[in-house]
Amino acid sequence: MSQQNEVFDLNKIKAPNPKLIRMIVIGIVVIIFIFSGFFTISPEEVGVVLRFGEFNREVSPGLNFKIPFGIETLYKVPVQRQLKQEFGFRTLRADVRSQYATSGYKDESLMLTGDLNAAEVEWIVQYRIKDSYQFLFKVRNPIQTFRDINEAVMREVVGDRTVNEVITTGRQELADKVSIKLQDLCDQYETGIKVEQVVLQDVNPPDEVKPSFNEVNEAEQEKEKLINQALSEYNKVIPKAKGQAKQLLEEAEGYKLERVNQAKGDAALFSSIYFEYARAKEVTKQRLYLETMSKILPKVGRKLILDEKATGILPLFQLDKGGLKNVK
Repeated sequence: MSQQNEVFDLNKIKAPNPKLIRMIVIGIVVIIFIFSGFFTISPEEVGVVLRFGEFNREVSPGLNFKIPFGIETLYKVPVQRQLKQEFGFRTLRADVRSQYATSGYKDESLMLTGDLNAAEVEWIVQYRIKDSYQFLFKVRNPIQTFRDINEAVMREVVGDRTVNEVITTGRQELADKVSIKLQDLCDQYETGIKVEQVVLQDVNPPDEVKPSFNEVNEAEQEKEKLINQALSEYNKVIPKAKGQAKQLLEEAEGYKLERVNQAKGDAALFSSIYFEYARAKEVTKQRLYLETMSKILPKVGRKLILDEKATGILPLFQLDKGGLKNVK
């Protein structure tokens, strides 16, 4: 009885509908197509789409669509993000107190200067990707190529300068020169990279020669100190002496101008008097005489002039009021 029921039940089962199966399969394919075809590009990126391995288009930030199933391939390139490469060291942890690793990178940092000295140069290059197509397709392994260019340019520029210039005085000029040369080579190789800045992180002599180098630096600093002290004394004494000399010259010049002007005035006065004298000789003589006497007589005090034959007039003089200086 149970076997008959089982046979009966199996007979009741209907075969699946082929149309329904096709619709389900098509729905699954459509869902996969939709979810694998749409993608999002962030604001700091651009999307580069390849169709069958060939460049097809570049898409902007936002929601975009590509043909799935390997027909179209997407590469996201951070064109708005500032990137960096480190040479001679690596950052282990970036924080308020960042940690760096320097061991094992001497093949990057150890360089020979123009005066045949050795220096360990550690630097950072900040850059952006300005052309996504060139960055992806013009150069194989663009980042490694960019690092190789950096090392070659830095060694060239360091090799043209003395160790003192590299370590002390010429660091900024060296970084600027490297930045210019690096950008020229990146453009020449069509890497699609724009160099933003080259920063010399640390420049030191090798550990083996640091003590000797420090002694040289101390001697140089002592030399500069003595030179500055001498210049200080020079600036105290020399300007003061120059000021005094200039003061004497100004005083002499003033005295000269005074004498010259006085002489010119006397000459002009004499010329004017002579002109008047030439016009009226007797009148001018009398005027000169009277003017001269008016200046002289007030300075001689009281004076009495008598005739030699005059007698008996002394009691008439008030001799107790100053007396007579000269009686003739």
